[in-house]
Amino acid sequence: MENISTTYTNFVLVGLVQMESLRFLYALLTFAVYSTSFFVSSMIVYVTWREESLHEPMYIFICGLVLNVMFGSSAYLPKLLIDLLSKNSTISLSGCLFQAFCMQSYAAAEIITFTVIAYDRYLAVGHPLRYSALMTNLTSQKLLLAIWVFVIMGICGVVLLTARLTFCGEDINNVYCETMSLLRLSCGDITVNNIYGITWTLLITVSPMLLIIYCYIKTTVICLKLPAEASQKAAQTLVTHAIAFSVFMVGTLFIVFRYRLSSSSLSTVAHVVISMSGMSTSVTVNPLIYGIRTKALRIRIARTLQKILGNSK
Repeated sequence: MENISTTYTNFVLVGLVQMESLRFLYALLTFAVYSTSFFVSSMIVYVTWREESLHEPMYIFICGLVLNVMFGSSAYLPKLLIDLLSKNSTISLSGCLFQAFCMQSYAAAEIITFTVIAYDRYLAVGHPLRYSALMTNLTSQKLLLAIWVFVIMGICGVVLLTARLTFCGEDINNVYCETMSLLRLSCGDITVNNIYGITWTLLITVSPMLLIIYCYIKTTVICLKLPAEASQKAAQTLVTHAIAFSVFMVGTLFIVFRYRLSSSSLSTVAHVVISMSGMSTSVTVNPLIYGIRTKALRIRIARTLQKILGNSK
């Protein structure tokens, strides 16, 4: 075993160091991304809560998605903004683990929620007469709660296994923390971490993706057999969810696959660009997709904004 001369409990987010020369520009972009994501997500949640006509499983699941987006974006964008303005590039081990817990919980909850939405759309299109009995508002709320209980238990395992390690390095090639970056800095045995991490990753990626693809295919086949008007309405909803899911998965895969490349083949700047674009795209674009492409939400958001602007005059 190698002698450990120095162990670290504080880490340097190298991405923040790289951004210092243009930190005010990056701070402006960070604020724009966060404020846009938070505002659109808040409007979707607000109109869904206020409008009784939107008290349906599909809109409850959409609320679950955008609330999760608000949670995920709040886990790193406000801190990134503060760090850029204060020229701070360090983070403690406890802060790093907490941020990793929040961000990885967001990612896991998002993909499982997308899976439930795909199944919900399959039930709505494939079993319209039984849908109201198969998927009630209470059932949808219980499913969202079950998703978070499952995710928290799984991510707690990832974080606790990481917390027990000793770290012999301090440089994290990113602007936020995740457990994979910490594992690279560990000087102890990470076999258990790798086994648990791979098992968890396969559980929340492969199985959901297979189920999503199955539901999309089945729903598409059923849509082709429906009358033109009903088919168009069902297809539009399906396409909206498919686009949002694709945006999320592309961003997630960008982040995951950068770990497969060695540090020598991928510069720090590239690490930062990939991880930032992956996270920022999904938390910004997906609320916009649901707010614009979902007709009922779009109309009610527009009406709400008109009332707010009218009252302010």
